[in-house]
Amino acid sequence: MKNEDIKVAKKLLSSPKKILIIPHKNPDGDAMGSCLGLAHYLESQGHQALVIAPNDYPDFLKWLPGTEQVLIYENQKELSTEKIGAADLCFSLDFNAMDRIGDLGPAIQKHFNGDHIMIDHHQQPADYALITYSDVTMSSTCEMVYHFIDALGHEDLISENTANCLYTGIMTDTGSFRFPSTTSTTHRVVASLMDKGAANSDIHNRVYDANSPERLQLLGRALSNLTALEEYHTAYITLTSEELEKHKFKKGDTEGFVNYGLSLKGIRFAVIFIENAQEGIIKISLRSKGDFSVNDFARSHFSGGGHINAAGGRSEMNMQATIEKFVNLLPQYKDQLTK
Repeated sequence: MKNEDIKVAKKLLSSPKKILIIPHKNPDGDAMGSCLGLAHYLESQGHQALVIAPNDYPDFLKWLPGTEQVLIYENQKELSTEKIGAADLCFSLDFNAMDRIGDLGPAIQKHFNGDHIMIDHHQQPADYALITYSDVTMSSTCEMVYHFIDALGHEDLISENTANCLYTGIMTDTGSFRFPSTTSTTHRVVASLMDKGAANSDIHNRVYDANSPERLQLLGRALSNLTALEEYHTAYITLTSEELEKHKFKKGDTEGFVNYGLSLKGIRFAVIFIENAQEGIIKISLRSKGDFSVNDFARSHFSGGGHINAAGGRSEMNMQATIEKFVNLLPQYKDQLTK
């Protein structure tokens, strides 16, 4: 983080403020962990901090300290709009463009009159914040929030609640510390969070060992739909809206499914295509190993983006047409996937 940005942040936070903290749409562990972790820190410094999520988030994250105070914009628009208009400062966490927060974006642009601080590790940030703390090499936004608090000189003030929240986001966004973005610094941050009270084993159990029978059956359905294209070192999974409905799909149930494709021997590129009949789109999650950039692939072909090894996208075609488009694109990437 730049020294000048640290000075500006210290000045902004030198007196009590009403502060909004916003995650991206369909918030995951890193989004909610970073938002709630930062909220606990800011409240300890005398600020009023409020997390407003664009829409709901998975049940396996609703044990996070402070979750009961989160406003869900799509369900609480009137109250959220009132809070937006009264706020002095807004943190954008785990996203870097207003189109990543759905209908909440226009509401903030219309009703919020304060300054923005962005903390994010995705590529190509938009230029709307007074302070942009962007680092694509970081494992997670939660790790960046830790460094942000440390840069303010308050690392020693990180509470147990903040530690539990930040640990959760780092754990989930690194695939339990196995992704290449996990560095020695990441492990040192995690060790510090554990020293401050992060209950590592309990957090893992709450996030990963909270499956319903329906979710495991849905995973079985997804795996039965897996197709491996060995020529291109690629695997993909499909799930239709009918299959989701049959297995009583709830938000977050497909989290991590795409990684099963990547676990196949010899596979470097894995994708899952999930039909969302309500929105009329196919939601796409992409993962890779090595230096094959799924960020570039998603940006070029499926209106998405993210990181080199993890990205998302979407298609407005039906499932069959989307799969045909995807498979037909692979020959032009064969050299990258097979080297």
